[in-house]
Amino acid sequence: MPLNFEPIHLDKQNKYLKHFAKCSQKASDYSFVNLWGWAVEYGLHWAWKDKLVWIKQTIPDTVYWAPVGQWKNTFWDQSLYDYFTSQAVFTRIPEDLARHWKKQLGNHIIIEEIRDHWDYLYHVDELVSLRGNRFHKKKNLLNQFLKKYRFEYIPLETETVSKAMAMQEHWCTWRDCESSEPLSAENRAIERILSNWKKLHAVTGAAIMVDRKMAGYTIGESLSDDTLVIHFEKGNQDYKGVYQAINQIFLEQSGGRHQIVNREQDLGDEGLRKAKLSYNPLGFVKKYRIVLT
Repeated sequence: MPLNFEPIHLDKQNKYLKHFAKCSQKASDYSFVNLWGWAVEYGLHWAWKDKLVWIKQTIPDTVYWAPVGQWKNTFWDQSLYDYFTSQAVFTRIPEDLARHWKKQLGNHIIIEEIRDHWDYLYHVDELVSLRGNRFHKKKNLLNQFLKKYRFEYIPLETETVSKAMAMQEHWCTWRDCESSEPLSAENRAIERILSNWKKLHAVTGAAIMVDRKMAGYTIGESLSDDTLVIHFEKGNQDYKGVYQAINQIFLEQSGGRHQIVNREQDLGDEGLRKAKLSYNPLGFVKKYRIVLT
């Protein structure tokens, strides 16, 4: 029987989160906020079968993501070939799942490492303290912001997300999102998340206000007991050091119990890769492209 794929709905959020909690390695792609927020842009659908959530991407091409649930005790040679034909393509496969597939399927799959999709991992306490020469430039920019501006730190809540939406609109005008499909797609995903803020259970965020104007905001989500993921981070470039400020202050004030922060992938963008490496990651969630043969 084929998998019955359907659009990703908010009403199955809790059910999905229970499956996601069973994954032995949690990549940012599979958080509910990310999956639902980008569902329209990637044409994402899901199917519920064999105690797993199977994910299909249809834009710009049809490929499959990693199934979400218990990986260790699944008979993959049976599950995959029951539902997929030879040459089926899977993308964004976390390293731990790729290892299970390699062990069970051997030469029946082709595995390719995709560096552009690796998640960047950092120690929360390092990004809060910014100690040492490795963080000298970041600390300097943070201090400039703290000394120059009288600011207010506010959590993003139902009554404040409208200000974040207004700032996002301003940011998009400044960056000319209409001329860039990636920025336009990101803007639509952000608007979708902010517009449904109260309905998203694990989402969190905060903003910095200067003279009653929003200078920067961040949107995150708890991935696990020890890991927080940052989905979006936007700043008004008129305020020097605002990105360093929103990053450091959010983790200091709202990082809570988390020891690790996942700042997602760079998607092969050289500028973004340089920026993410400049914060000295402790490691990565490596991801792979896998083809059934």
